[in-house]
Amino acid sequence: MFDYDLVIIGAGVGGHGAALRAVELGLKTAIVEVAEMGGTCVNRGCIPSKALLAAAGRLRQLQDAQTLKALGISVSQVQVDREGMAQHAQQIVTKIRGDLTRSLERLGVTILHGWGKVLEPQKVSVTQGGQETVVTARHVLLATGSYPWVPPGIEIDHETVFTSDDALQLRWLPPWIAIIGSGYIGLEFADIYTALGCEVTMIEALDRLMPTFDPDIARLAQRVLLEERDVDTRVGMLAQKITPGRPVVVELADAQTKELKEVLEVDAALVATGRLPATDNLGLENLGIERHKRGFIPVNEHFNVLKNGEPIPTLWAIGDAIGAMMLAHAAAAQGRVAVENMVGASKTVNYRAIPAAAFTHPEISFVGLTEPQAQELGEREQFPVKAVRSYFKANSKAIAEGEAEGLAKVIYRPDTGELLGVHVIGPHAADLIQEAAAAIATQTPVHQLADIVHTHPTLTEVLDEAFKRASLDVMKSRHQP
Repeated sequence: MFDYDLVIIGAGVGGHGAALRAVELGLKTAIVEVAEMGGTCVNRGCIPSKALLAAAGRLRQLQDAQTLKALGISVSQVQVDREGMAQHAQQIVTKIRGDLTRSLERLGVTILHGWGKVLEPQKVSVTQGGQETVVTARHVLLATGSYPWVPPGIEIDHETVFTSDDALQLRWLPPWIAIIGSGYIGLEFADIYTALGCEVTMIEALDRLMPTFDPDIARLAQRVLLEERDVDTRVGMLAQKITPGRPVVVELADAQTKELKEVLEVDAALVATGRLPATDNLGLENLGIERHKRGFIPVNEHFNVLKNGEPIPTLWAIGDAIGAMMLAHAAAAQGRVAVENMVGASKTVNYRAIPAAAFTHPEISFVGLTEPQAQELGEREQFPVKAVRSYFKANSKAIAEGEAEGLAKVIYRPDTGELLGVHVIGPHAADLIQEAAAAIATQTPVHQLADIVHTHPTLTEVLDEAFKRASLDVMKSRHQP
């Protein structure tokens, strides 16, 4: 009756993860992609940015003469090959994109090149070069990803005013660049550009820098990643108009009153103000499906697309297209769960247990709630919340490596020991956070985590110390009358 058991529109990390799980479950699967295989993460996001950040990190190490001298190392001269850095990033993209494509082909997944559009909940059209092919499937999964959001008043010329898509190509190094936004993307590019000797001004419309981070982490990150690198900052300022050219003209207004406050003339501007879902022209309106205000596809907790609040049993959506947690690994998790639900499961994704990271130097990572979020939840549900901190400057491995800047923060319930959130800024924070993510996923309380033996000397002892402090507090709380 159907050409396929499952047709996936979008071959990014989410679509790829869903396809792999579908094959494991015996589903005949096709995947539709109009652009490069691998989507944003592989081609214009996670992978090339991490390649540039890796180069920036090595450069910082070689330029840190004081730390190198303490280690008994002297480096006379360090040279940067901008084109070589960009080529390194592109080579990694090409390799991983090829590996992803071959993994699908090897498993028998049909790859359909073209623009995918839903005609009916079990019918998809694929258009390529004016030729339309219609295929049917028991289930259709939308995994179309996202694209950079450019606010009104900002003109992009892809040369002097650009988004992260263009910045990753590293065509030139602006002497002075304004970065609009202080989230993950803005912080990572500030790390890259300052390592390469560029002057950076960071502009944030909200009332504090790094507004999505835990306040303690944001304060330390501001000092280590921005102030110590002479990054100029503007907070509570809206880039209401940016005009490309030489110079680029940036008009800054008070974010509340919209009154013009300052005009900057810089060499370039990077717009890092977030992303919007790529959900236009998918045929959803023809099916009577109304998207959310910013274009996100409405779904239930099992990832069925909703029509008038009711789930469509054969139409599903995941990843950036639904906006629940716009991270590549979250999309992959959603894809696997959606496919399992197609064959009769009733699974959901525990977003509180999904970690996130900014790959700056040092790295920032977190899982679960920030302290303000936890306190708000505690007030609402009437339970106590506490937090403890431990520091890399007391960690033997960090001291030995000359990277002792940073802290780990553990947020928990002192009455039950429940782990509510963990935040880390320091060396290898993106790797360290996985232990905390596993603990939240398995609902392991802090007094049990404190009994786990950590290798000495390792960076993981930073978390071990925090868990032990939290455990002592839980014990005291239980013995109080």
